[in-house]
Amino acid sequence: MTITDFSTVGAYAAPAAKAPLERTTIPRRPLRDRDVLIEIKYAGICHSDIHQVTDGWGAGTYPMVPGHEIAGVVVATGPAVTRFAAGDRVGVGVMVEACGACDECRAGQEQYCPRHVGTYNDRDRYGELTYGGYSTHIVVDESFTLRIPENLPLAAAAPLLCAGVTLYSPLVHWKAGPGKKIAIVGLGGLGHMGVKIAHALGAEVTVLSQTLKKKDDGLRLGADHYYATADEETFDKLAGSFDLIISTVSAPLPLGRYLKLLRTEGTLVHLGAPEVPVELELFDLIEGRRSLAGSNIGGIAETQEMLDFCAEHGITSDVEVIRAEQINEAYARVLASDVRYRFVIDAATI
Repeated sequence: MTITDFSTVGAYAAPAAKAPLERTTIPRRPLRDRDVLIEIKYAGICHSDIHQVTDGWGAGTYPMVPGHEIAGVVVATGPAVTRFAAGDRVGVGVMVEACGACDECRAGQEQYCPRHVGTYNDRDRYGELTYGGYSTHIVVDESFTLRIPENLPLAAAAPLLCAGVTLYSPLVHWKAGPGKKIAIVGLGGLGHMGVKIAHALGAEVTVLSQTLKKKDDGLRLGADHYYATADEETFDKLAGSFDLIISTVSAPLPLGRYLKLLRTEGTLVHLGAPEVPVELELFDLIEGRRSLAGSNIGGIAETQEMLDFCAEHGITSDVEVIRAEQINEAYARVLASDVRYRFVIDAATI
């Protein structure tokens, strides 16, 4: 493929809700002035890909090409691009556009821009459907392209573009660090990144998982403590223990039980988004001035800050690299919690 021959590229797409993904071809737009053409090397599989492919969150548009954990190399640039050149190692995360004018954009929090555009299953400002990273190439405005430091292997760095910043952002916002006790709920694709980053920030880290089957992994990744939530004694023993609890699971939790694990003025932050509503007894917030919050990835500057932090501390995702024809099998394994800890597609196999 030459740099002028990328209007149609290979991809894996879901042709309809809940349908298996299959190989296809998709269009990519011609380079605009500030665009970069990226040859994708690796694309992570995020649980949110499964939610969207199955229409679990609604509003799915098909055919859908998932993938917002993208690592690759710049192939070509538009005439006005100043930040990147051919050969640069780059990444693309969850969004590819924002308005640039709202309060959120001006504050560097493009992820909360009412008009931000998702990397896939969305429409850009021209009304064109966006297609994600389960493909060989992608065209992205340079403002939404991240530089991947040289010491981060591309396969293990790809999940940082979603899983990494999704944990980094709330940990930094709620000031995780020395003297703070942090609990990470769930040790999966998100949770294992939370343990690594919270540990690197200097916090005391506890993993709360259903069982102890991943305890050795949790301690290896940087956790100081590991408890099974299936054990009723856990909630009594840890009552009032934590400054911050970050839930990475997408299943409904008994929120009251977890809120009681917080210290006075502690915060429970939800990152996972269950497909069904959850219930909350407000007295569980009122007592102890506890807070229940959510957080969604990070802005572009913060994502670059996260990548540089991970490079400085030698942090990457623990990955299992798969061929593209294994995507549907990988989805089944994610749903069965049979991955440690992130599947990454080798885009050369698409």
